[in-house]
Amino acid sequence: MKIRKRLFIGLLGVSLLVLVGLVLSGWFLAAHRQNPVYRVLLGMVGGAGVLLALAVAFGIAGLVLTLWWSRFFPPFQNLMIMATNLLFPVALAIGRLLKINQDVIKSSFIEVNNQLVRTRGVAVNPEQVMILAPHCLQKSDCKHKITLDASNCRRCGGCPVHDLHRIADTYGVHLVVATGGTLARKFVQQLCPRAIVAIACERDLTSGIQDTNPLPVLGVLNIRPEGPCFNTRVNLGSVEEAVRYFLRGEFRRVQQQQISPS
Repeated sequence: MKIRKRLFIGLLGVSLLVLVGLVLSGWFLAAHRQNPVYRVLLGMVGGAGVLLALAVAFGIAGLVLTLWWSRFFPPFQNLMIMATNLLFPVALAIGRLLKINQDVIKSSFIEVNNQLVRTRGVAVNPEQVMILAPHCLQKSDCKHKITLDASNCRRCGGCPVHDLHRIADTYGVHLVVATGGTLARKFVQQLCPRAIVAIACERDLTSGIQDTNPLPVLGVLNIRPEGPCFNTRVNLGSVEEAVRYFLRGEFRRVQQQQISPS
């Protein structure tokens, strides 16, 4: 199912209105307090709220401009991250009230993130790219566990891990398999990648993307024919395309060397 990016942007807009409503309520309370100390304190909080609301508004505006024009606007970068991280829980709560499936909202967020990453024009070397895969891609009855060392895979072809190794070997990138967020963060700290292709469910992808900001992460949702966290699959074409995106600068360099006169 194709998830529209406008869903997440729309929920962010509604969340901003909620924030503005809270700020206006603060101003109202401050104006009707007789105690001058309360009025000063509430006025200060209201003023800070106005500044926060303006920053969030500019962040959302930056998101809309970036998605609309497919261009990267560096001045908006930190504001976009701040607006997303601040309003994301509010957007989920509003979606819950509106009976919108939470995974659909998170999928919309992932689509927004992926387009934002692509507008940044990231181009790194193969050793700076990491494919981060979940352990549930491995066949459940496999005896060769790969969560601590992906090279333990025997490459029998019985699960997608074999094909992920092929992609990693072809392009010279790192492949790691994690059981959860703690181990995933450990791999990121150890390898210090400059770009990540992450495979996971909606929940883990959204939290991982937010945890690693501003590190560019292209998210690929896993496929769950047997339910969550059990014998999952992944669109290998999407994974390879994401790796190639991060390496496109390296490909250009190689191509130029091949066609340049000796």
